[in-house]
Amino acid sequence: MKSQDNVSSPTLSNGDEAADDIPPSPHFQCSSPTRPLSRVALAERIVFVMTAVAMCCLVIASAAHKVPVSLTEALGFVTGALCVGLTVKQNIWNWPIGIANNVFFVALFLQSRLFADMSLQVIYIILGLLGWYWWLHGGNDRTELSVGRASRRTVLATAALTAIATFFMYRYLLTVNDSAPFLDALTTCMSLGAQYLLTKKYIDNWPIWITADIIYVGLYASRHLYLTAVLYALFIVLCVVGYLEWRAELSRRDILDDGPVDAGPGAAGVRNE
Repeated sequence: MKSQDNVSSPTLSNGDEAADDIPPSPHFQCSSPTRPLSRVALAERIVFVMTAVAMCCLVIASAAHKVPVSLTEALGFVTGALCVGLTVKQNIWNWPIGIANNVFFVALFLQSRLFADMSLQVIYIILGLLGWYWWLHGGNDRTELSVGRASRRTVLATAALTAIATFFMYRYLLTVNDSAPFLDALTTCMSLGAQYLLTKKYIDNWPIWITADIIYVGLYASRHLYLTAVLYALFIVLCVVGYLEWRAELSRRDILDDGPVDAGPGAAGVRNE
């Protein structure tokens, strides 16, 4: 037998040659450098932090009676902005936060005698629960729901029901001395139609929200609900962003669904199904 002393082993005294023979330990391997944030992502984070700080200051100032805004309206502002922002990002938490927002606005609109908007918030709570469930289990095989487009039949049915409901609600609001019967009825019914499309994650909800929110800005400003009017102006911006982001996702998915171009002989320009 050969002596163990005759077996050569790499030592650190041999310099780099010995070190190269030793496999690196996974515990000491350097991880790949973190990819820096894009300018858009960095800007989004900065805006989010600044907005969160501003909203906290608003709630605190309202609770301390330092600003001419009720605590209910301040909380409605904060939860409403957060809800729409999360909806744009397709975050499921938009639904529970949206339900909390509805509760605050029930109290606010009751004080302002906007009865249709108050009743709308109650329906929003029901649709919010449905949307919460459908977004989680409304896809194929009870999977998460993906962004889609409403069929022409769905769009026409939504438009027709909105018009009919607006007429009857307007007639009713005249009898209860609503402060803005036609605009209140119109925005209420448009919002219901948009909310239904949103629960099904149809991109078609955004143009309806944008139109309704433009009307809401003037309506709430006329009722001296200036913070709520500002909130709905912010909603318009967020809705535009939401529409663009959802449209971009649909475009990316359409490209993937088309499949790669088959480069085989005699099949130039034909896409795989």
